[in-house]
Amino acid sequence: MKRPTILTILLSVVFATKLFAQTAKDPVDYINPYIGNISHLLVPTYPTVHLPNSLLRVYPERENFTGNVLRGLPLIVTSHRGSSAFNLSPFQGVVKDIKHVLPLSYDNEVIKPYFYSVDLDEQDVAVQYAPSHQSGIYELHFNHPEKDTYLIFNTRNGELSHDNRHISGYQNLDKQTKVYIYLETDVQPIVIGTHQGDKVGTNDKSTKGEDAYFIVQYPKGTTKIKLRYGVSFISTEQAKRNLRREIRDFDLATISKRGRDIWNQTLNKIKVTGTDEDAKTVFYTSLYRTYERMICLSEDGKYFSAYDGKVHDDKGRPFYTDDWIWDTYRATHPLRILIEPEMEANMINSYIVMTQQMPRAWMPNFPEVTGDSRRMNSNHAVAMVADAYNKGLRNFNLEEAYRVAKAAITEKTLAPWSAKPAGVLDQFYKDHGYFPSLAPGEKETVPEVHSWERRQPIAVTLGTVYDEWCLSQIASKLGKTDEAKYFSERSLNYRKVFNPETKFFHPKDTFGVFMPHMDYRFPPGIGGRDAYDENTGYVYRFDVPHNIGDLVQLIGGKQAFVDALEDMFSTPLGKGRPDFYHIYADHSGNVGQFSMGNEPAMHIPYLYNYAGQPWRSQKRVRTLLQQWFRNDLMGIPGDEDGGGLTSFVVFSQLGFYPITPGLPMYVIGSPSFESATLDIGEGKTFSVVCENYSPDNKYIQSAKLNGVSWNKSWFSHEDLMKGGKLELVMGKHPNKTWATGDDAIPPSFKMNDRLKSKN
Repeated sequence: MKRPTILTILLSVVFATKLFAQTAKDPVDYINPYIGNISHLLVPTYPTVHLPNSLLRVYPERENFTGNVLRGLPLIVTSHRGSSAFNLSPFQGVVKDIKHVLPLSYDNEVIKPYFYSVDLDEQDVAVQYAPSHQSGIYELHFNHPEKDTYLIFNTRNGELSHDNRHISGYQNLDKQTKVYIYLETDVQPIVIGTHQGDKVGTNDKSTKGEDAYFIVQYPKGTTKIKLRYGVSFISTEQAKRNLRREIRDFDLATISKRGRDIWNQTLNKIKVTGTDEDAKTVFYTSLYRTYERMICLSEDGKYFSAYDGKVHDDKGRPFYTDDWIWDTYRATHPLRILIEPEMEANMINSYIVMTQQMPRAWMPNFPEVTGDSRRMNSNHAVAMVADAYNKGLRNFNLEEAYRVAKAAITEKTLAPWSAKPAGVLDQFYKDHGYFPSLAPGEKETVPEVHSWERRQPIAVTLGTVYDEWCLSQIASKLGKTDEAKYFSERSLNYRKVFNPETKFFHPKDTFGVFMPHMDYRFPPGIGGRDAYDENTGYVYRFDVPHNIGDLVQLIGGKQAFVDALEDMFSTPLGKGRPDFYHIYADHSGNVGQFSMGNEPAMHIPYLYNYAGQPWRSQKRVRTLLQQWFRNDLMGIPGDEDGGGLTSFVVFSQLGFYPITPGLPMYVIGSPSFESATLDIGEGKTFSVVCENYSPDNKYIQSAKLNGVSWNKSWFSHEDLMKGGKLELVMGKHPNKTWATGDDAIPPSFKMNDRLKSKN
């Protein structure tokens, strides 16, 4: 056998290094926007093309990935999961075949966060697109120079005008909110107008109304058109300024590269290593999803606010909106506290500013571009505030945040989907500590309850007592001792709807009688809304995030609590899926009665830690990730809601989770990577490092935190922000003795001696 020479070895190393360099990926290369594009039941996760938290977002206009045609090309999506305002359709042929929006058969689609391309096969047009923050650029290649070339530009409800080269206009989003556009091409049009028989009219300088559109005709033989545009919520003039500031020529490649660089810089705030490439794809795709919202509306230091219908100076702080806080307070906002603290503080400040602009000073709970839509239940913006402040963010007015958050909980009705003042049900809640259900046979007569909604009594009660706990945290920081005590005591009122016989939270009417004939698998009303909301009684059994230690005792102690969790994951649906999902369509991603597809269930896999059996959480978290969050078209189990679900994935793959927003600590799960390093600012990093790493080794054998042996299933935010390293020795089989003692269990309710905040 001939021995290799040193030269041979060196050449092999050089070759391997070059090969690795050629195949190494940047974080943005792992993003697969197609994950979740086919929905399990409700709304798919759309493949959004945008820059992080930017005003401009687009995605292909189709029902989901299986859609056969595109409904034109998009120009801006103004609300999460909404359709595009304005529309663009390329066409070659005769004018009489042109419609206001063309159905476009398509093929060879490529989607990146910073780039989109598609072949419109029946039109024989190749399309490329790249976004900036408030502007975008298209490049269209036409393959039939013998045909006349057109662009059809549409506003679904608004007005367009032109000056023979540039098109500008607006689309109405509601009575007071408009989105504006300014658009131009590198090729001078022959004519811009509307239909005039089988020709394009030459006298139409403007068009207005439903589906108003212009036909833009180009010289015969035109084979390539570059189109750039700016958008604004202020004016067409501002849209033009946004375009000129961001895209100064028609160089799509430069805009695309700039977008790619921005995404890489953003995603590099968390660096992961390991051999599981699919896990990296799921991770970075999930991280990208969390940057879809909130969006920055500031344009050259100004912004339009739908909260008072006026244009404001942003006073040097970006103004953000578009957030469904019911979905995002649990993990999306806590993630931003770690990797985007300045942005998170600006978002909280934006909530306060929105409130100051509203007729009633009630903190929003579903702020959108068009205003606060007051959806779902509870007022969880208070959790966002409490969590941020308790984790050290200071760049917002805590006193004002407390005032308007308290008003949203005590002055506005708690009835779901309602913006009315507090009424008789709210007085009952204040007096008795729970939101009442209807009695058997009782008809709804309370005006605060939305005409097509239900009371959601348990969801409202549990959500509000948690909100009151958050209020107590803030009041304590502000030195409001009496109010802190008042709201802290009220936050224990979940006990009033706990059924001691069944050990479930059980709706109760105004007479104090538990709802009869209750089957927690099938609560009454669409989505179980006569009792809960979108989930069944099994999920809401565990929704007391501020006092899980007490919940363990209510259910019967540690082993009874573990048994209850296991019973949830083991109890079948109890109905055929068509019958079940006809009523409980949001209760998806099922493992037994558990719902991985809905946000109120996300913390549940981590609850075994509170009963001294963290190995079960390690098993459950990793199993759920493998079952429901995959690198495929159905790889998201429910409505993703702009980071609502995928923030769970980011935290869980890192190996820890913020189980109680407002309490500055994290519960340990099971990391998916050999190492994960967070850039936490000021030159500091925090790493989770796995010894004996393998994708199959999900169980923690032992741990060290900053070199010191760690036998707790949690660590504090203060520990994380110091920087350093959590080292975990992993194995294929559980160590059932690690972090099992009473002193290892995560804290609940009050910041006790195990968790002293220095803030």
